Amino acid sequence: MPRVLRIINRLNLGGPTYNAAYLTKYLAPEFETLLVSGMKDEAEESSEFIVNNLDLHPVYMPEMYRELNPFRDYKSYYKLRKLIEEFKPDIVHTHAAKAGAVGRLAAAHSGVPVIVHTFHGHVFHSYFGKTKTRLFLEIERYLAKRTTGIVTLSEIQKTELVEEFKIAPAEKFEIIPLGFDLDRFANNVIEKRKFFRTEYNIDDDEIAIGIVGRLVPVKNHSLFLKALKIVSGKTSKKIRAFIIGDGEERHRIEQTATVLGLKFNNNNLREKNILTFTSWIKDIDVSNAGMDIIALTSHNEGTPVSLIEAQASSKPIVSTNVGGIENIVSKNETALLSASGDEQQFAENLLRLVEDDNLRQKLSSSSMQMVINKFSYQRLCTDMASFYHRLL
Repeated sequence: MPRVLRIINRLNLGGPTYNAAYLTKYLAPEFETLLVSGMKDEAEESSEFIVNNLDLHPVYMPEMYRELNPFRDYKSYYKLRKLIEEFKPDIVHTHAAKAGAVGRLAAAHSGVPVIVHTFHGHVFHSYFGKTKTRLFLEIERYLAKRTTGIVTLSEIQKTELVEEFKIAPAEKFEIIPLGFDLDRFANNVIEKRKFFRTEYNIDDDEIAIGIVGRLVPVKNHSLFLKALKIVSGKTSKKIRAFIIGDGEERHRIEQTATVLGLKFNNNNLREKNILTFTSWIKDIDVSNAGMDIIALTSHNEGTPVSLIEAQASSKPIVSTNVGGIENIVSKNETALLSASGDEQQFAENLLRLVEDDNLRQKLSSSSMQMVINKFSYQRLCTDMASFYHRLL
């Protein structure tokens, strides 16, 4: 039985954690997998419940954090070398940037036969300045030479990495979309919707708009707030907006809401303001059931889990058209898309969905089956096992 050492940056809420957890659990007994995780940022919600629910027991590496730190990174590298020596993996598979850098170097210097890396996104635009971005590009190009196979989550992401950023030749890449347990988003929807809307005091005739994700600059929540301000001034419908998530930008987003005159509530979640900060919600199937529209405003994305989950929940989407989004939604069929930063078009799309009940229903009707077929964890595991065998 081939052995896989799977290394992930951290167990935070999002696609990489689900991806690593499902592969660790469901590639057995064909592959024996040991999961290694770094540590999450304090501002992030832990997703240890994901691995706990699957009865997985990761090896935690306290030295490995997302931020660059030469001293801690070297300690992580040294500990991974020791772990590789003990576990003797046939494959080392890293997920996301920090794990990809430290893990691939440790694997290459330890003579591991097959080294795989998954890009769950990239930081080559909209994250850092030119100098830092150039440094990361050169590091990734170097690491790609030490990598047997590179996984991307979409065709668009592969094209960017090959043609625009020239990370590695196209033949080194394999497109394997994320996979999830999506059935829960279609189960007990009426009960979940009633529970959520009661919890947050949402009336039946109020249209609830949700945006889900970390509160960080790349998610561009200010665009969401500006669009919300425009729509609230033009519609006669009653609307409520919910920012689901937390992070370093929380205070700045609250300040932006204040400047725009959008009243919000934090502590009394039943208070009827136009905007509510919910912080993290683990049972996203419950919050999605309570929503009428799901939004995304990012400058850059790989494969945004929130939009996969929105479609599994049969919710219409309004989003910026960045990264791999067009590989996971159907433009004008499950989602209305606008260019990154196009405040006017995003607001117009949101207003159309708020005003038009039939349009919301149309965008909802075909989305569930499409994502279940394309993004199930069973398909993920089948694709990955096939890729591993080819590389071995």
